[in-house]
Amino acid sequence: MTQGAGQGPEAWRDAGQGGPDQPDAVYSPTVPDLPVIDGAGPLYVVGDVHGYLDELRSALRAAGLTDENDSWAAGTARLWFLGDFTDRGPDGVGVIDLVMRLSAEAAAAGGYCKALLGNHELLLIGASRFGDAPVDSAAGTASFQAAWLLNGGQRTDMERLRDHHIQWMSRLDSMALADGHLLLHSDTTAYLDYGDTIDDVNDAIWQALQRNDVEETWDLFRKFTKRFAFRDEAGPQAVRELLDTYGGRRVVHGHSPIPYLTGETGGADGDGGEGVNGAPRVDGPHVYADALAVAMDGGVTMAGKLLVARLPLEG
Repeated sequence: MTQGAGQGPEAWRDAGQGGPDQPDAVYSPTVPDLPVIDGAGPLYVVGDVHGYLDELRSALRAAGLTDENDSWAAGTARLWFLGDFTDRGPDGVGVIDLVMRLSAEAAAAGGYCKALLGNHELLLIGASRFGDAPVDSAAGTASFQAAWLLNGGQRTDMERLRDHHIQWMSRLDSMALADGHLLLHSDTTAYLDYGDTIDDVNDAIWQALQRNDVEETWDLFRKFTKRFAFRDEAGPQAVRELLDTYGGRRVVHGHSPIPYLTGETGGADGDGGEGVNGAPRVDGPHVYADALAVAMDGGVTMAGKLLVARLPLEG
């Protein structure tokens, strides 16, 4: 199965004005993806956005991927978002709409813009589908609605969320391989629970979401909320296990903010990790675990940086 955000311009349904360049066109996530072709153009990845639409627009323009109108300007370039589009920031649905539109525009230009499923997509899907339905958790009875609010869910996003947003998120791939980079959202080995190949993992998680079962969806969310599997002494071996199973030379992931991985959280005690006005200092992607892992969540939710990087990293 090849799911994701790479649909071409034919995936737009006319809502009265014509095409993807029109503001009231409606995106339909029912058209199969165009094939992914390695080597077709330069490869870029984007870390966690978490509703910070203005910061995303600025970062994409600075990377030369979009123009002053936030339209695709990178020709045959390939762009992967590593998940977590919503929650905590002010405009998660606006972020989703932008990524969906860029997917069509990139495909029309001979490139692609695709996205991976993050734990906050699972959280938003669960909150939308199941609301206050109880689920069993380690802390006792919980619900997706309560967990979503606790983790930065924005009521304005829920008010603007539509069926096509939910359909798009539920069809996203969970992992991908591009130019020797194994792309994931979460720095966890939980992917191994769902299959021994990338296609198997993507199919298993996609099928789980189609079953629309609250407990199964909660289990997915719980597993992919885990983090830091690559950070400590056993981290390099955990990365190698994923690479040996799914292929690639390096894992590239989001999910865990770089300031948490480095210990530079910009605390008020001024212990050396902060940048301007006490914000965490993030200069770019964080390479660690014997240089086998690249972290891309720059901590935009904690006044860090929304990262867009071209792969392979220089140096």
